[in-house]
Amino acid sequence: GGLVVPAVFERIPQVTLEVMYGELDGTFPNHPADPLQPANQRDLQARVVAGGFDVGLAFDGDADRVFVVDELGRGLSGSVTTALLATSVLRANPGATILHNLICSRTVPEVVREHGGVPVRTKVGHSFIKQRMLETGAVFGGEHSAHYYFLRNFRADSGLIAAMMVLGEMSTTNTALSVARKPFERYSSSGEINTAVDDPQAVIERVAAEFSGFAQDRLDGLTVDCGPWWFNLRPSNTEPLLRLNLEAPNRDDCDQRVAELLALITSLP
Repeated sequence: GGLVVPAVFERIPQVTLEVMYGELDGTFPNHPADPLQPANQRDLQARVVAGGFDVGLAFDGDADRVFVVDELGRGLSGSVTTALLATSVLRANPGATILHNLICSRTVPEVVREHGGVPVRTKVGHSFIKQRMLETGAVFGGEHSAHYYFLRNFRADSGLIAAMMVLGEMSTTNTALSVARKPFERYSSSGEINTAVDDPQAVIERVAAEFSGFAQDRLDGLTVDCGPWWFNLRPSNTEPLLRLNLEAPNRDDCDQRVAELLALITSLP
């Protein structure tokens, strides 16, 4: 990313680019190259505000992911960016199929339908999304982890293409990101919370039994639809961990539901 991103932006004279930590150094002296962690975005957020920039872009090492920061220094979630990009894709491709993984916000399929598209829900992970893009003919897909997939990029993910599209949206609509993001921030989410357990699958089955009165599916782990709120529990593929993602109408409700679920998970043998 440190080499490719500047090489692309230097061909766009309308954009003034300031690169932070662009020197190649495998020890990552400033912070790890993982923009998914909020702490790794803080320097960028502060610089955007201090420098009066319109947008900040936090790429990972190979620039297949990008997290976006608005002019007020606030990060956009991967779900918000997916919804924003979906509106742009659907203007150019009316009625298109758009993929989103199952831990994306409910906002994403809502926005896709509102703009005339067809949302398709997938398992988490690039291999599943690429396969479903092939099967469904989808032109775009997004994950909450800030991977964005494009049919015209061989169904591969590209943070750089996503960044260009965000800039295009800002230019086309002449709207600040702090305003453009608002229609896509409809719910409060927990983010991914990991809990160590001895037997993840056994805990999932017990949680499923506790919520047997609600709609459930097993597309990827356990997803439970509790009406105004929902959650997904997935086992890690490599560690004895359960990954919880939860979304609710507001922050207080989200925090309460998370506390209840974590108490349940940790109480199970």
